[in-house]
Amino acid sequence: MRILKIAAMATVCLVMFSGCAQMQMGSPKAKTTATGSAAGSTSQGANRGLEHCSRPLGTLAIHEDTSANWYQVLTNNWHLGSTVPVLKLLAQQSNCFVVVERGRGMSDIMRERELAKSGELRRRSHFGKGQMVAADYTLIPSITFSAKNTSGIGGAIGGLFGRVAGAIAGGIKTSDASTILTLVDNRSGVQIAAAEGSARNIDFNLMGGIFSGVGAGVGGYSNTPEGKVIVAAFTDSFNKLVRALRNYKAQRVEGGLGTGGKLKVQGSENTGLVQRYEGVIVSRKWNPSTKRYDYVIITKDRSEKFTFSSRKKIPYKDDLVRFNVIDGKVDPSSIRLIERRYYQKYWQ
Repeated sequence: MRILKIAAMATVCLVMFSGCAQMQMGSPKAKTTATGSAAGSTSQGANRGLEHCSRPLGTLAIHEDTSANWYQVLTNNWHLGSTVPVLKLLAQQSNCFVVVERGRGMSDIMRERELAKSGELRRRSHFGKGQMVAADYTLIPSITFSAKNTSGIGGAIGGLFGRVAGAIAGGIKTSDASTILTLVDNRSGVQIAAAEGSARNIDFNLMGGIFSGVGAGVGGYSNTPEGKVIVAAFTDSFNKLVRALRNYKAQRVEGGLGTGGKLKVQGSENTGLVQRYEGVIVSRKWNPSTKRYDYVIITKDRSEKFTFSSRKKIPYKDDLVRFNVIDGKVDPSSIRLIERRYYQKYWQ
């Protein structure tokens, strides 16, 4: 009778929480939310909840900071491996990026090239230079929070169904994970986008001493891997990243990125908006009334003309120079020579 009572209570518990035993995102039939396969632009068995792009946005490398604290917890405490394979699968299945290898496989790629240089490979192996594809973007993953703790639902179940059910519920635990994916443009170093994702998994630890001797049929509920919740959180992050990229608009700074910005600090040499140009000093005339030299600079692409005055005689007439413009005015002290006699060589 005791075994029958325990089995009956277990049945009630499993019926009540059968929906909770699934990941909160993705297909409930998938082993994780990153499942199936990918080849080129096609995929098989992909999570139906994974975002998809009609065409790739560019090439993608994935960089995992193995010295970060989250990575040490992932590998040492949770005994999980690299997150890169999961992210590669998600990225290719989505068709939002073409993935290029920049991780551990890179050493094998370079080894083949060394073999080609040594003459050991067949002549028609075609391992010449200039064939590797550049990575337009780098995707950087991180895990910002993860925990595994006992859920507070144990007491509630115990109150409703008695001591045995309360003991069963005491074995129900939740695993939480929060992740961030950051997308960086490799040419400029500018962060393009970032997205946070999260997931929760409920683990039915029904073996907690109650079912010893009853049978191993419920053992599958006792060990839901922590890795599943990490994968689900990264899938959530990736989906949010793709949604943000669909509406992407480049951030614009007046005067151009990296030219000084608009936020100034006390004591800085220039307090205005700084723009850098290349151009030719086409005119230099002495003005007796002002006792200054009057100059005319035309930008290298001939799209803009600037005039300014200076007490100093700048010895770069007809030469190509680099100079700064602060709030629309040329800074004479910033002028630097690039090439002599540029006007005579190219503009006459």
